[in-house]
Amino acid sequence: MLNDIQKDAQVRMSKSIDALKNQLAKIRTGRAHPSLLDSISVPYYGAETPLNQLANVTVEDSRTLALMVFDKSVIQAVEKAILTSDLGLNPMSAGTTIRIPLPPLTEERRKDLIKVVRAEAENGRIAIRNIRRDANSDVKSLLKEKEVSEDEAKKSEDVIQKTTDDFIKQVDVVLATKEKELLDI
Repeated sequence: MLNDIQKDAQVRMSKSIDALKNQLAKIRTGRAHPSLLDSISVPYYGAETPLNQLANVTVEDSRTLALMVFDKSVIQAVEKAILTSDLGLNPMSAGTTIRIPLPPLTEERRKDLIKVVRAEAENGRIAIRNIRRDANSDVKSLLKEKEVSEDEAKKSEDVIQKTTDDFIKQVDVVLATKEKELLDI
């Protein structure tokens, strides 16, 4: 039972790290990356469709993304979806290809983005601590029902704390990597 609680906590903490990485991937650095457009949906035949299902997104150079739209009739809708997104991008179409130049980030914007990144990392840490709290309360309820001994419960709480510390360190590594990425010009 204790192993199940520990494994569940570890899986949930791992998912928190993945969620943090996905959130940080949406934050634009000065460099072009296809995942930048993952959050954009386009109205297509009455349904909101993810952009990567309507076009092939490639990196043309370090500051330009290129989209090869599969259906010519949806090019205007793709351009409009990119323009209205909160990414601040200005697409230019040339036939079936849409080029998206990424403007360089100003120093002020970089500092704002670092604040956002730090807030996301703190949210990740909070999520991991909440998972620790849930796991520890499960262990305490097993102890209260006398299904485990006090020694087993203490050992399990120590393992859960060690796992929590490891995942918080992973959050810090992800944060440091993203900050470095943002500060590189």
